[in-house]
Amino acid sequence: MIGKLKGIVDSFGDDWVILDVGGVGYLVHCSTRTLQGLPAPGEAAQLAIETYVREDMIKLFGFGADVEREWFRLLMTVQGIGSKVALAILGILKPADLANAIALQDKAQISRAPGVGPKVAARVIAELKDKAPAFSTADPTFVSLQEELHDKRAPQAVADAVSALTNLGYAQLQASAAVAAAARSAGEAATTETLIRLGLKELAR
Repeated sequence: MIGKLKGIVDSFGDDWVILDVGGVGYLVHCSTRTLQGLPAPGEAAQLAIETYVREDMIKLFGFGADVEREWFRLLMTVQGIGSKVALAILGILKPADLANAIALQDKAQISRAPGVGPKVAARVIAELKDKAPAFSTADPTFVSLQEELHDKRAPQAVADAVSALTNLGYAQLQASAAVAAAARSAGEAATTETLIRLGLKELAR
């Protein structure tokens, strides 16, 4: 199995690069983000490789970093997601941004990838949400609040404060982040009014 390739960039296609390694040209499929990060033809490059072996073919997928390859593997475990969709998602979102989107249950971010609709995005979140926090840079308190709001387990004052802020025109994630910060400073016994007031201060910063 091939785990890494280091050679000279030969040529590019829409979703692939040919990497010349000692006179052998390897065709490697990549996300648009990875392709954009590669140097011009004739220059040296290195890719982390995921090798897929089937009865009729061997297919190589290349990544600029091991963490991107790890996310490719995770995405491929989601029901109904193949290599094309996995690469499309990684072409739109950096690994840390994808982890945050899953942890925060932000379907809109994942749905930006070509060929990924709300249903597929929801499936990615549902099947990978337990694995995303390990890669996420999002505030754990914020992540926890998003889960509680999604499952309708959030304290009533918190849920009402988030609802009030979204009714004022703020995005749901913005409102949730502001209320999470407000709840940290005001304590669990804070009223809806207090959370709204402190939340607005957070949003004004």
